Amino acid sequence: MANELRGKVIAFLVAAEGAEQVELQEPWRAVEAAGGRPVLIAPVDKAGAEAQLFQHLDKGDRQRVDMPLATADVAEYDALVLPGGVANPDMLRMNPEAVRFVRRFFRDGKPVAAICHAPWMLIEAHEASGRTLTSWPSLHTDLSNAGAAWVDEPVVVCEKGDNTLVTSRKPDDLPSFNDTLVKVFSAA
Repeated sequence: MANELRGKVIAFLVAAEGAEQVELQEPWRAVEAAGGRPVLIAPVDKAGAEAQLFQHLDKGDRQRVDMPLATADVAEYDALVLPGGVANPDMLRMNPEAVRFVRRFFRDGKPVAAICHAPWMLIEAHEASGRTLTSWPSLHTDLSNAGAAWVDEPVVVCEKGDNTLVTSRKPDDLPSFNDTLVKVFSAA
């Protein structure tokens, strides 16, 4: 995985607090290892602010935000990663600007990868219907009610829509999730 993503800029969208640390940092490292440039985007006032990450329900590291959501332009990114954590997507889905940002990746045909609780954002962006995907098991009913076909698999790639969607269930699935998102993003 040395140069598959060379020249590609990958957006990572998180709330100002609540993203699951491992679900941000491991895909981030996978993108870097593949030669891509990850960019952390969050609804903060300015670049350089920090997002508070979590290790399940405990505070974890803080990570510097590269781009405030208010000034982020989807046209500048080749793909999007949505880390999970219970609070992270719950906060983001209440932010209309974040929902529009996610929706635009789908409308522009750019690949999106979402893990754990992050598919809540897909529901809010009205992008789950007709898609086959996976998530943390507690989202099964929410996703089914939104018109998605939910499956219990480590990683799912769905091309039934305007873009390619990669989803995964939990941190234990990160090796498969990371390998798959690199392959999908490199083909975009």
